[in-house]
Amino acid sequence: MARINLLPWRAERRKARQKEFGAMLGLSALAAAALSFLIVFYYSNEISGQEKRNSFLDGQIAEVDKKIAEIEELDKKKAKLLARKEVIEKLQSNRSQMVHLFDSLVRTIPDGAVLTAIKQDAETLTLEGRAQSNARVSTYMRNLEVSGWMSKPDLTIIEAKDGGGKGLPYEFKLTVKLANPNAPKDEDGDGIPDAPAAPAEAAAANAPVAAAAAGAPAPAAPAAAAPAANAPAAPGSAPAAPAAAKPGQAPAAPAQPPAAKPAAAPAKPAAPAAAPTKTGAAS
Repeated sequence: MARINLLPWRAERRKARQKEFGAMLGLSALAAAALSFLIVFYYSNEISGQEKRNSFLDGQIAEVDKKIAEIEELDKKKAKLLARKEVIEKLQSNRSQMVHLFDSLVRTIPDGAVLTAIKQDAETLTLEGRAQSNARVSTYMRNLEVSGWMSKPDLTIIEAKDGGGKGLPYEFKLTVKLANPNAPKDEDGDGIPDAPAAPAEAAAANAPVAAAAAGAPAPAAPAAAAPAANAPAAPGSAPAAPAAAKPGQAPAAPAQPPAAKPAAAPAKPAAPAAAPTKTGAAS
């Protein structure tokens, strides 16, 4: 006989599933809450640590800013001192420039030309005067070019005017640049004075050393004169040293010294003198 269950089993199964779902939902909520708490805690610690680092960096930046301000003040003081030093050095170097300048003005002006006005503007000198002819002005400009204390003469005005007097009908105006022949030159134009060139004597002295370094052969020493083969040896002189043997050859026997001559026989004694003769007969 078939067994029939009349209890509401579907309702019971539904309730069981609802309980399981509630339990799973509660566990999921707890897990999500725990995970959220961990995430919030981790990022809170990171944020607090970063804030501490930021505050430390802010303090260090403030100190560095103070040091930068001090360095800028020192740089300004350094620039002022350097400018003052340059002015002093310029005054020191140009202390005698005016003396040399006026001396050059006197020495360079040719006969038949006179100066009527001199004006200086920084490194430019304006010269005004009168001359007998254009040739006098040209000579004056050449003299200024080679004077050493003035350079780059530039003729601005030259014209003939009446009433010059003293036979100087031409009025001229020219400009020159002040120069210092003792100052180091800057030929490359980089703003830095060029180093002085090495003297020619030093180059000539270093020429043999450079040639030896390049592998040039050294000059051969003059050969000593060989002694004459037939020259007789001086009596009593020491025997000559044996010649150096060539490689693979036995050394030659040393030369025998010359035999000494036998001593001369002693001279015979002289005969005794004859007895004196009697001059008188015995009495």
